[in-house]
Amino acid sequence: MNIAQLLPRYQQVKNHIHDYIERGDWTPGRKITSENELVRELGVSRMTVNRALRELAAEGLLTRVQGVGTFVADRRAQSEVVQIRNIADEVRERGHVHRSSVRELRAVEAMPAVAKALGLAPRSKVFRSLVVHSENDVPIQVEDRYVNPKTAPKYLGVDFEQITTSEYLINIAPITEVRHVIEAIRPDRKVSKLLQIEANEPCLRLFRRVWSYGVPSSCAWLTYPGTRYRMVAQFAPPSAAQRVKLRG
Repeated sequence: MNIAQLLPRYQQVKNHIHDYIERGDWTPGRKITSENELVRELGVSRMTVNRALRELAAEGLLTRVQGVGTFVADRRAQSEVVQIRNIADEVRERGHVHRSSVRELRAVEAMPAVAKALGLAPRSKVFRSLVVHSENDVPIQVEDRYVNPKTAPKYLGVDFEQITTSEYLINIAPITEVRHVIEAIRPDRKVSKLLQIEANEPCLRLFRRVWSYGVPSSCAWLTYPGTRYRMVAQFAPPSAAQRVKLRG
């Protein structure tokens, strides 16, 4: 007897659906085979299929819409664009394990783009950190950050595998203003290697410039693999009363 046949029927159904998704036959957003079709195809009861679908939905693999059907969930990690959030907190909120790997932490001369972003003279000394963030040991972000020494003089002495750069900087230089620029890019060989992706895989890159009480405190290029990550933004437009107040 096949070992798989020794598993409970509902687990066999779960494995059957999981295999379709992992092979890429069923992609995110695709409506999967109906319960009735799965009953006929697999020779199991409707109760068994229903249990399998409920458990897969609870595990985040499927999304069930009453009266419409069951769909493959989009399991890519996501990040808030409007808010400044600690990536470690985002990962943990999904019930996963976050890990930081520091690849570089040193003082460097500011290249022109960095000097301009931080309001410093060209070739001024700045602190650079290059950190790879992983979710369940899968790289999801390369963080290339440059810090104004005036706002974080002890930056190079911090263990950023125990605390994220964002968390540390927010604590010592509260954010009063931030600017985000997002673009689709084709990463260079170094970033592809750090993210463990193919050289031709597209990425999302967020450039973040941060001020603390009017002083530019840091800027960072945050690169995410396009197939593993998405960015979202949610905000409420001002009410009619607020708009009148703003105009006044």
